[in-house]
Amino acid sequence: MNLKKPPSLLSNKQFSDQEYWASVGCAVMQCSNTEVGAGTMNPLTFLRVLGPEPWNVAYVEPSIRPDDSRYGENPNRLQRHTQFQVILKPDPGNSQDLFIRSLSALGVDVNAHDIRFVEDNWESPVLGAWGLGWEIWMDGMEITQFTYFQQAGSLQLSPISVEITYGLERILMLLQGVDHFKKIRYADGITYGELFLENEKEMSAYYLEHASIHHLQKHFDFFEEEARSLLAAGLPIPAYDQLLKTSHAFNILDSRGFVGVTERARYFGRMRSLARQCAQLWLKTRESLGYPLGTVSEPAQLVSAKELLEAAVKKEHDEQRFFVLEIGTEEMPPQDVVHAGQQLKDIVLQLLEKQRLSHGDVQAFGTPRRLVVCVESLSTKQAEIELEVRGPPVSKAFDQEGHPTKAAEGFCRRYNISLDSLFRKVDGKTEYVHAHVRETARFALEILSEDLPSAISRISFPKSMRWNSQVMFSRPIRWIVALHGDVVVPFVFAGVLSGKLSYGLRNTPSAAVQVESAESYAAVMQNAGINIEIEGRKRSILEQSNALAESVNGRILIQDSLLNEVVNLVEAPVPVLGKFKESFLELPEDLLTMVMQKHQKYFAITDDTGRLLPFFIAVANGAINETVVKKGNEAVLRARYEDAKFFYELDTRKKLSDFRNQLNGILFHEKLGTMLDKMMRVENMTTKLTVELGFNEDVIQVVQDAASLAMSDLATAVVTEFTALSGIMARHYALREGYSAQIAEALLEITLPRFSGDMVPKTDAGIILAIADRLDSLVGLFAAGCQPSSTNDPFGLRRISYGLVQILVDNDKNLDLVRAIRLAADVQPIKADVSMINDVHLFVTRRLEQFLVDKGIRPEIVRSVLTERASFPCLAAKTAYKMEALSRDSLFPKVVEAYSRPTRIVRGKDVDTDMKVDEAAFETDEERALWSTFVSTKGKIYPGIEIDDFVEISSELLQPLEDFFNNVFVMVEDERIRKNRLALLNKIADLPRGIADLSALPGF
Repeated sequence: MNLKKPPSLLSNKQFSDQEYWASVGCAVMQCSNTEVGAGTMNPLTFLRVLGPEPWNVAYVEPSIRPDDSRYGENPNRLQRHTQFQVILKPDPGNSQDLFIRSLSALGVDVNAHDIRFVEDNWESPVLGAWGLGWEIWMDGMEITQFTYFQQAGSLQLSPISVEITYGLERILMLLQGVDHFKKIRYADGITYGELFLENEKEMSAYYLEHASIHHLQKHFDFFEEEARSLLAAGLPIPAYDQLLKTSHAFNILDSRGFVGVTERARYFGRMRSLARQCAQLWLKTRESLGYPLGTVSEPAQLVSAKELLEAAVKKEHDEQRFFVLEIGTEEMPPQDVVHAGQQLKDIVLQLLEKQRLSHGDVQAFGTPRRLVVCVESLSTKQAEIELEVRGPPVSKAFDQEGHPTKAAEGFCRRYNISLDSLFRKVDGKTEYVHAHVRETARFALEILSEDLPSAISRISFPKSMRWNSQVMFSRPIRWIVALHGDVVVPFVFAGVLSGKLSYGLRNTPSAAVQVESAESYAAVMQNAGINIEIEGRKRSILEQSNALAESVNGRILIQDSLLNEVVNLVEAPVPVLGKFKESFLELPEDLLTMVMQKHQKYFAITDDTGRLLPFFIAVANGAINETVVKKGNEAVLRARYEDAKFFYELDTRKKLSDFRNQLNGILFHEKLGTMLDKMMRVENMTTKLTVELGFNEDVIQVVQDAASLAMSDLATAVVTEFTALSGIMARHYALREGYSAQIAEALLEITLPRFSGDMVPKTDAGIILAIADRLDSLVGLFAAGCQPSSTNDPFGLRRISYGLVQILVDNDKNLDLVRAIRLAADVQPIKADVSMINDVHLFVTRRLEQFLVDKGIRPEIVRSVLTERASFPCLAAKTAYKMEALSRDSLFPKVVEAYSRPTRIVRGKDVDTDMKVDEAAFETDEERALWSTFVSTKGKIYPGIEIDDFVEISSELLQPLEDFFNNVFVMVEDERIRKNRLALLNKIADLPRGIADLSALPGF
């Protein structure tokens, strides 16, 4: 390892961190005396980030995480690990720099290592807390979590607090150059393993094997009741202590595999309610005490941009010059770099066009730490124009004697024109006074200085945050460069004053760089080693990575989504080739590649046949010591794969069928039973559902065999740790045990689609199981009262129903949705009444509506179709697709108009819908012809008819209807004749029923 000084002992390192943070103003305090899963849960953090009082604190926190139990075998995972927690309230403005300096204080050579801030949108459902920030990686290993808290106890925070949470064992492993926590030198002559390995073994055995689920459930209930009692007594601190105990009880239940996905949401809801009440009561208590620590004052005002503008205008040049705007931020999420950069370009273009500032090419660039827009040949002044402006009406501008009134005089003063320049002009039916006005050209500097703050504020992000004001942005803005030529465009945004100072890579000795002119900006960035072009970085990554892969006779296995993510995690990409033990290749390839790609952002390497090779590529950022970074990333992946191997070997000691019974220990929902109960309901539905879907009965045996194993992998160790592999591991274990490919594929396909854009099941058995599983979840959870609200969907029912729609439509399966919902309702342990069944149907219909709109179908067409065919999603989708195409054909609007006329006539009339048309009551040939055509047309229309066939058949009515309305008066005095004619028109208006509600279409 490349260190500044010899590696210290763990006990010394704790004091080093404490001393550093104490030197920058933090109070050093003690850990919680109750088990906590992280330093965040200590009341020194959770309670103290609430309210207006300043708070800067640092403390060591032993953190207990039962689901990280590994019996001491994994190098990086411990059930009890040591965190060092720092809270800075309010944000000091340089918290990232303070953190980097703290690593140096610990002995880390920050110029040798690849230290990266990787997006992490942190949330704690238990605490009702969330924030935006990063995992901080050192050579691929997460060593710290860094978060700007936005909410705690479900309450908005002001001021914002910064949380920095170090993983001390991981940092010490890197510093001491050891590959396992057991080898960390804790003190002279004593290793971490000698002190704590037996603790890890015994506590892992307790958490994973011996903890009593029955007792833990009682503990949870007792601690919850105690907390509520203490809240009622007005004691938030002991109440919060009881909440921590409920959290620990839940964590043990979770490690025992008892808590299913849906039941998890219920537990979280109970704990979140306690957290909210503790937070509210704590705030009330602090207010009653008069905020003993004082309150955070507003940040000091900067120099007025107006004063700087006056000075800048004097320096303005006459010729067109290059313009650059760089918004310097802390590391943005990769997707924000692309989307925000494009928005910034569009916003600046709109600004320039609106303000009549001539310009050349406009380009947008971006890196994790900067959004950039460059404008060539931007003029220094607006183009002058003459406008014709309208004033008051002549009747108000002049009195009866023709003298100008105050209204006319005020109009002239507003535009600085004389009364003589006014002229009259008729607009509509009124005569107004008008004038020609020359708009004076303003300086570009003046306009940009005024408009850029509001322009930047228009950039939107999927998730935004506050840090030192009410301004919202992806991540904190730390500097702004705004130059027109060599002149600064002065303005203030988010408390930052624009200037010429930018910043280079974090790990360079001198990070600040001066940009003397807009024209020199690109060269300054290049000299700083920063590639601001996204496509340029992408080419660099691919070229270097391909060369490294070829050096080991391989090729990179790369997904576009991963490449697009990695390219916006770095400003100066440096791919590094790493290696792992060949013995790991005995693990399933899906498991290996998921760990590399999803967890580590690595590129896998394969041979020419597509088989994995024992190599990978990590993309580092900037000038680093490649030997150090390579070794670090290899150690991280080795630990990840040791973890995967540990779980895989645990699983393969059993058969997949053995895990089926373990589903009885995973609660799906309190009112709906365990996951085993759920899968038995799914199995019970499959035979009838097979018939409803129109499959041959010979598939039933495959479906039932697959159903008896489906979701069993939820109880496996691999899927418990790597939840995204649910279904994938079931297929792998099934094939490994000799089950047929049909059964194995169905075990994967029951989980599909897992997310937007995912593939859908394609085998008959997979389709049946996937539909049955989703119907059971929807109907059961609705019956249990778990319907989503407009803002909250804790059980993911929107995603489940959207997936159901995808499966039916993409596989052309014309299932009767109402019958299918009833089928699912019949097997539920809770009675599902007609109202609930209708609610589920409407809920799925809304997802079908969204699905069709997402496919580009116009909303009015979607509504038209779903009014009549919502119970058959596949038929509805096909109808909508064809109607969208037909609407551009000349015949379709004619047919719509033809149906509109009889519909409008009978609408609101007292028409007996059951009345038969009496041919003997016809008085005209037009009535007889229309009736004859109607009878012929109706005979050709059948349930489920395609919309294009319906339109073609309906076209036969066009001429008879035209003749009828031209020659027959419907509302005659003779009641018998009138009612007969209305009955005829009503039957024609009723023809589209079951196909589409044409009245929802334009032109009806």
